[in-house]
Amino acid sequence: MKAYLREKITAALASMGITAVSPVSFEKPRQAGHGDLTTNIAMIVAKGTGRKSRDVAAEIAARLDPDPSLVAGVEVAGPGFINFSLTGNYYLRQLEELVRAGDTYGRSSLGKGRKVQVEFVSANPTGPLTVGHGRGAVFGDTVARMLEWTGHEVEREYYFNNAGRQMRILGDSVRHRYLELLGDRVQFPEDYYQGEYIRDIARHLLESDGDRLRGEPAEGKFKEQAETEIFADIKKTLGSLGIVFRSFYNENWLYEQGKIWEVVDELRTKGLAYDSEGAVWFRTSALGLEKDKVIVKSTGEPTYRLPDIAYHREKFRRGYDLMIDVFGADHIATFPDVLAALKALGLDERRVTVLIHQFVTILEDGEVVKMSTRKANFITLDELIGEVGADVVRYFFLMRTISSHLNFDLGLAKKHSDENPVYYLQYAYARICSILRYAGGGSAPVAAGGFDPALLSSGAETDLIKTLLLFPETVESCALAYEPHRLADYLQGAATAFHRFYHECRVVTDDAPLTRSRLALSHATGCVLRNGFDILGISAPQQM
Repeated sequence: MKAYLREKITAALASMGITAVSPVSFEKPRQAGHGDLTTNIAMIVAKGTGRKSRDVAAEIAARLDPDPSLVAGVEVAGPGFINFSLTGNYYLRQLEELVRAGDTYGRSSLGKGRKVQVEFVSANPTGPLTVGHGRGAVFGDTVARMLEWTGHEVEREYYFNNAGRQMRILGDSVRHRYLELLGDRVQFPEDYYQGEYIRDIARHLLESDGDRLRGEPAEGKFKEQAETEIFADIKKTLGSLGIVFRSFYNENWLYEQGKIWEVVDELRTKGLAYDSEGAVWFRTSALGLEKDKVIVKSTGEPTYRLPDIAYHREKFRRGYDLMIDVFGADHIATFPDVLAALKALGLDERRVTVLIHQFVTILEDGEVVKMSTRKANFITLDELIGEVGADVVRYFFLMRTISSHLNFDLGLAKKHSDENPVYYLQYAYARICSILRYAGGGSAPVAAGGFDPALLSSGAETDLIKTLLLFPETVESCALAYEPHRLADYLQGAATAFHRFYHECRVVTDDAPLTRSRLALSHATGCVLRNGFDILGISAPQQM
C-alpha cells in the first residue's frame, strides 16, 4: 500500500510541477481517528514553493484519485499532514495473501543481487566466549538473518589472529600449568591467563604426552593445543545459539601474503605514511582526523589499525557490495582510521558499515557480576546459556538497541512466566498451535474449507489484522537500519494483539463460517510469530 500511495503522490507532485527532494515516507498516525497512514511530504516540498504547506497538502490530496476499493478517505490535518484511511476490503484481501504465503510471508527481494559480508565475533582463540562476545555474536547473526530474509546474499565471516603476544602468553600460560601438574614449582605471572580452562588444556596434554613436553617451547605444542581446544569450544558455544560460520579469515594470512606491507608501501607512495621516533606513522591529520596514528611500532610490530586496513582492502577485492562490521565498544577509536585509509587507497568506504555494540552487565540478585577473561572471575557465554537457555540469551541480547548499555537481569531471564518477554511470545505461539489442534488438524481447516475474511469485523480482530500486515515492512525497515530490537518490539505487539483477540473472540464456535475465519486469523498470527522467531533465531514451541 505504501508503494501504491507513494506512486500516486509522486504523480500528483509532478502534475503540480514539483519534484520531491526526498522519498515520500509514511507513518502510522499517533492519534486514533486520524486514519491508517500519514505523510508529511507536503510540508517538505512546500519549503521550496513559498506556499503554505497546508495548501500544498490540499492540492496533493485533490489530485490523488485513489482506488476507492483500497482507500476509504484522504484528509489534510494540522499544518499539512495528509492522512489516509484504508478500506476494510484492503485489509481483508491482505489477510488472505498472508494466509497463502505462510512461511514465506515477510520475505522480499529488496536486496536481490547484492552480496553482503557480515563480520562478527572475531574473538582471538585465547579463552571462552564471554557474555560481551555473546551480544555481538547474536546481533551479527540476526542482522545476517534479516538481510537474508530481504533477499541479500549473505556471508558470515569470523576474523581472528592466532599469533602475536596474546597467543604467546596463552601458550606460556598452558606451559606453566603443565609444569605445575608435573610437580614443578613455578612462578605464574599475574598477567597470564588464569582461568580453569588453562588447567584443563594442560591436563589434556599431560594425559596425551606425559612428561615429554617438559622442554617444549610455549609457542610449540602448548600454543597449538590451546588454540585447537579453545576454537573448538568457541564453535560449540556459537552452535548452541544457532550461529554457524562458513568463512574464517586468519590475520596471519595477511602477513604471509605480504598484504600488510603492501598497504604501508601504498600509503608511503601517497605521502600518507612516514617514519618518526623509530615507528611508522599514518598521516591521518591530512585526512581530516585529529592527529596522526602509529601503524608500525618501533619494535617493528604493526598496531591493530594496519592489519585491519589490509583485511578490509581484501574484502573489497573479494567483491562484496556491502561489508558490515560488528564491533565492541573498544573499537570505537580505531575504525575511523581504517575507513579513512580505505578512502585514501581509492576505495569507497561507504560500502563499509560499522556497528558498535555497548557493554553487557550481568545482574544477579541486584549485584553486578564482574568479568575479566584473564583473571577468570567472569561468566562465560556457555554458563549463561546453561542458566537461562539459548532462546532467552538471544532474545535478551536483541531486545535493546546495541547503542545502549545492556543490564542482563538473570532473575527475569529465569522466570517461566509471561513476565519474561521470551515466554510471553512463545506462549502466544503455543496457544495458537493448541487452538488449531483442538479444531482438528493444525491449519487444515483453513486450507481445506477456505474462510470469509469479511466475518472478522470486531475491534480486536481488526486491530490484530492491521498489526499482522505490518510484518513485511517491519522486516524490511529493520534490515535496512540493522535494528533487530524493533522487530522484537513488533512481535511483542503482535502477541499482545493476539491475546486480546483470544480473550474477546471465541475461536471455535457453533458458527462454522465464523470458526473458519477465526482459525484463519489464528493461523496467520502463528505464521507471523514463527517467521519473526526464525529471524531472531529463537524456537517456536508448539507446546509449553
